[in-house]
Amino acid sequence: MLTVISPAKRLDWTARDVSMTEPRFQDDADRLAEVARGLSVDDLVTLMGISESLAGLNAERFARFGEARGDRRPAAFAFAGDTYAGLEAATLDADALRFAQDHLRILSGLYGLLRPLDAIEPYRLEMGSRLATEKGRSLYDWWGPRLAETLNAEAEALGCTTLLNCASVEYFSAVDPTALRLEVITPVFLEDKPGGPRIVSFFAKKARGAMARFVAENRIDTAEGVQGFDTGGYTHAPELSAPGKPAFLRRQTAEEAA
Repeated sequence: MLTVISPAKRLDWTARDVSMTEPRFQDDADRLAEVARGLSVDDLVTLMGISESLAGLNAERFARFGEARGDRRPAAFAFAGDTYAGLEAATLDADALRFAQDHLRILSGLYGLLRPLDAIEPYRLEMGSRLATEKGRSLYDWWGPRLAETLNAEAEALGCTTLLNCASVEYFSAVDPTALRLEVITPVFLEDKPGGPRIVSFFAKKARGAMARFVAENRIDTAEGVQGFDTGGYTHAPELSAPGKPAFLRRQTAEEAA
């Protein structure tokens, strides 16, 4: 089973003593960075809906992109959002990290698909950005069916037929469903609230990373195996599940309920 997760906007540029690998779509990343390099700070504010100071930082990143390949970081360690707080890549043991390198993929607006140890430069470019290129008016146009086709090929090489989707809607929308030949399992993470179970974004994002970690640590390779996920107080809730969408419910702790 392959697992996909989203990247994060925040980065952690702590040096890591691990061997890194080259991104499969490095040439695409270079080309997209070249396109973004041609945008002004104001253009980046509009493109990504960010502040002028953040746009200035990212303009500098795109201007330097490719010049300091020696200062790259492994993707799963460099991203620092809620999903990565759940994944905790830095504390995975060597065997789990090797499994993740083969079975976990990070969807990226700039790099397309990343393995956990793929070397990345600092960047911010959301998949939903309407960055115009020769291939169209968005990054979805740029990547087309290639991400789905790559996932098909990697799954075939591993002898698996299932894709565990722990990515956001924005990022998984880049995986062309008409080209994808894998069974998709999309877990739903719910909080037990007084008004009934509901999704809370912060907890759901962290749970997606924790699910990816659970799969790597336990070498999960079937949809049924996913149902054993119990990290952070979650339990499988068959009564709330739907085909292809196993639900997991987390009860509030006493501290949260107070």
